[in-house]
Amino acid sequence: MDAHRREGGGTERLQIAHENKIDLGYSASPLYSQHSSADKHKLECFLQPDAALVVTVYAPITPPPPPPASVLLFKQRSNGMHDSIATGFLLSVDPDRIITKRLVLSGHPFKIFSKTAVVRYMFFNREDVLWFKPVELRTKWGRRGHITEPLGTHGHMKCHFDGQLKSQDTVLLNLYKRVSPKWTYDPHVPESVPWVRNKQQLPVQEVEME
Repeated sequence: MDAHRREGGGTERLQIAHENKIDLGYSASPLYSQHSSADKHKLECFLQPDAALVVTVYAPITPPPPPPASVLLFKQRSNGMHDSIATGFLLSVDPDRIITKRLVLSGHPFKIFSKTAVVRYMFFNREDVLWFKPVELRTKWGRRGHITEPLGTHGHMKCHFDGQLKSQDTVLLNLYKRVSPKWTYDPHVPESVPWVRNKQQLPVQEVEME
C-alpha cells in the first residue's frame, strides 16, 4: 500500500509507532518502508511531511479494483479518538517484498598509523571480528576501509583505510536485517469516539479590589 502524509498535517516529522493502525475494511499494525524501484527497501522510522512511503501489513488478499482502493492511516488515542496521519491507496499484493532495518556498530581508533589503525570497542571477542571481517568499514569523516586481522582475544582489530584517521574520528560498520510486520490483523475496525465539547466551566477566583 502506498501512503502519503495528509495535507495540512504540519511540517514536523512524525515518529512512526507500531500502535498506528491502517483502515481498509480491517485494522492492522503496519511497517513503513521507502517507495523505490529497488529489490530491497529500507525501514523508515519517521514520516516526513508530503513524503511517499509504502505501508506493509499481514492481511487478507485484496486485489486492487480499477479505481485504487482508498486507505486511511490513523492513530488511536487512549480515550478512543482517532487522529488521521496519512491517506493513500492499495499498491500491490507482494509477499516477497524485502524490508531491511539498518543497525550501526561503532568503534574507536586506539592506535593510528599512516593508513592503518587499531580499533577497539566495536567487538569484544576474537570470533566476532573474524565473522564480520568481510564487511566494509566507514568513518564519520568519510574514510573507507576493511578489517585486516583480529588482535588478541578482547575484540581489538587491525584495520586498513584509504587515508590516515583522525583521533576524534569514529569507525562505523553497517549491518542490515530483514524485518516483517507483526500479525495484528483484526477484522473489526473500532469506531472513533465523537468529539464532545466540554461545557464545564472552570472556577474563577475572586479578586478583591481595594
